[in-house]
Amino acid sequence: MTRKLFGTDGVRGRANSHPMTAEMALRLGAAAGRFFRRDGSAAHRVVIGKDTRLSGYMFENALTAGFTSTGMNVLLLGPVPTPAVGLLVSSMRADVGVMISASHNPHEDNGIKFFGPDGFKLSDEAEAEIEALMAGEIAPSAAGNIGRAKRIDDGLFRYVERVKSTFPGDLTLEGLKVVVDCANGAAYRAAPQVLWELGAEVIPVGVAPNGTNINLACGSTDTRAAAEAVVAHGADVGICLDGDADRVMILDETGQLADGDQIMGLFAARWAEEGRLRGGALVATVMSNLGLERYLGDRGLKLLRTGVGDRYVVEAMRAGGYNLGGEQSGHIVMTDYATTGDGLLAGLQFLAEMKRTGRPASALRQAFAPVPQLLKNVRFEVGAQPLEAAHVKAAIAEAEARLEGAGRLLIRKSGTEPLIRVMAECEDENLLARVVDGIVAEVERAV
Repeated sequence: MTRKLFGTDGVRGRANSHPMTAEMALRLGAAAGRFFRRDGSAAHRVVIGKDTRLSGYMFENALTAGFTSTGMNVLLLGPVPTPAVGLLVSSMRADVGVMISASHNPHEDNGIKFFGPDGFKLSDEAEAEIEALMAGEIAPSAAGNIGRAKRIDDGLFRYVERVKSTFPGDLTLEGLKVVVDCANGAAYRAAPQVLWELGAEVIPVGVAPNGTNINLACGSTDTRAAAEAVVAHGADVGICLDGDADRVMILDETGQLADGDQIMGLFAARWAEEGRLRGGALVATVMSNLGLERYLGDRGLKLLRTGVGDRYVVEAMRAGGYNLGGEQSGHIVMTDYATTGDGLLAGLQFLAEMKRTGRPASALRQAFAPVPQLLKNVRFEVGAQPLEAAHVKAAIAEAEARLEGAGRLLIRKSGTEPLIRVMAECEDENLLARVVDGIVAEVERAV
């Protein structure tokens, strides 16, 4: 069974344009409600969270209407980080959780992603079944069995307490000055509160959401404002989250960046030393730097690669019994603590390492020397197939031949935006630039 509506991380697109319309969300909610109520019993419930996008109100109401029409009781969390939904769907004994967010995308976009009753994201197969239900007649509940909707006022508090509990009990953040950039997104209240309660002096950035400024010149995809704040305030470290707070980038005291690969490398080495890195392996994606693989190999550890998308990382982790994984983009998944990527939780683990070792962020932010890597994106019209063009295929084949034995090439469509991503790694930076620019030029010609 194939999926057309769902991508690598739920349904995503421009708000009020197909597929992200109120009509679609209502029908999707009804289909998901029917999927999770197949046994016909009563007392089914769904928890719904959202980030700070203006369109979140529209999709929250539409999903609520769809779910209640099939007899599901809806618990509305309001603006919370994505990992809070993963936590609360399990702790509140719900059948399904929904996060309304387009993550790191601009405010014009939005998305809908689902979590199962165990707190983990739904499988491809479950999403395909929900799509199939949308294509047919969705049986509504009888008038007396329509679901109810209720606001949950303490959902954020429950998440805050859970995240704090992952920080070592014998440590505090006293003496640390921390810049936290919340991207004007879902963590704008939770992240500064957690850091302050653990003892840090907090310099907040990106904590004034207005519905249209999420991820705008801030957050994990644009760390310049946070880097300036780190330097200006003499901070010890910067934590940069994305719009739904499931990603993180770390800045040292000089404003220099540590991406997801470096953070995962640091954690993997530490956990291996402590004997708690299950399977002696880190699970990451094909995008992770070759330098990370070499770093782990030198320590007798393995790097297991998956397709791009944190859900595929988690699926591989669960299948193999591993407890650490993530993406270069900043999704850090620690299944000892959470069911999905959690940027704030990962940031706390980095701060714990600073406190435990007494070392500055600059001494921890680069676990390994990365192999030169270049990534460029080409936007295309939805429905276009630029990678099918003969001249693009020829350019890719030529690039692969030039890199053979010297590096690697990865060309793919983004699963969350209409972008072709062209990435290559090579020790020869001049060759690297020529290869990537050559393919980008051909893709641009095709679109």
